[in-house]
Amino acid sequence: MSYKVAVVGATGNVGREMLGALAERDFPVGEVYAVASSRSAGHQVSFGEDNILKVQDLEKFNFKGVDIVLASAGAKISAAFAPRATKAGAVVIDNSSMFRMDKDVPLVVPEVNPEDIKLYKKRGIIANPNCSTIQMVVALKPLHDIAEIKRVVVATYQSVSGAGKAAMDELFNQTRALYANATPERSVFAKQICFNVIPQIDVFMEDGSTKEEWKMAVETKKILGKSIDVTATCVRVPVFVCHSEAVNVEFKKPITVVQARKALQKAEGVIVVDKHAPEDGFITPAEVSGEDAVYVSRIRKDETVKHGLNLWVVADNLRKGAATNAVQIAEVLTDKYL
Repeated sequence: MSYKVAVVGATGNVGREMLGALAERDFPVGEVYAVASSRSAGHQVSFGEDNILKVQDLEKFNFKGVDIVLASAGAKISAAFAPRATKAGAVVIDNSSMFRMDKDVPLVVPEVNPEDIKLYKKRGIIANPNCSTIQMVVALKPLHDIAEIKRVVVATYQSVSGAGKAAMDELFNQTRALYANATPERSVFAKQICFNVIPQIDVFMEDGSTKEEWKMAVETKKILGKSIDVTATCVRVPVFVCHSEAVNVEFKKPITVVQARKALQKAEGVIVVDKHAPEDGFITPAEVSGEDAVYVSRIRKDETVKHGLNLWVVADNLRKGAATNAVQIAEVLTDKYL
């Protein structure tokens, strides 16, 4: 059986990756539509190696007959079009933050909580979690199954691609300017991003946290369990693609490094690279761009708590952190529920 799929936000970083993931994973597409804002209407995007799609205007697009919508166009846009799409009979898999904490919308990472996909029938919407949350919970789930997680302390090192193409351009242009002895200009970030790190992602909240940090906490609870405490510090770094995370985990039960490593090695979607060696002993962002797996390195005991471990977690934020996760949700959806 084949399905009609619309990709909303098809000209953005994640939208293009969604089209690529659909083709690469041989998703059973009968027809695929590239949809974006009126500014992008008429442009062309690639689907697979040989197919070129003409971008259609979201405001005018008719969702009747579409089975699945993969969306990455921002919260406000999703709020406006998703009801129209679901009313027409489509299931919307949304990458924005709009529906993630809606109690009637499942928030899904297929390696972690695929059973929640069945809850889509309440609203016709499935939410894709935040990119930094996705890679962390993929690494945490096999450990949570062994020893039950009590608390997570995470510091993220997030690439500029998470802020869109303009942010990637800003990093490139600032770097070029500095090498040319010119003043780096900024418009996307509040501070210079090249050769710098910025401890702010998304807006500040009343308690001093940023919304990105709040997202990681509440999304992890919704996906893995309400009893898990999460505190995060989210930092933008001068890397084009791939997010990294230093994750400290405190468990309710004993767990050894050997047990953790074996569980992670067996886990779906996880690749362990963990040796005490400088060249091939751990993973960095530059090595995993374009990959769909979540990589785990530096697995070691935390001696400061009764049952604690430290992990280094790296993944491509445009792929597993967004596009691939959405397509994986669609795969489970079509295999079991549609």
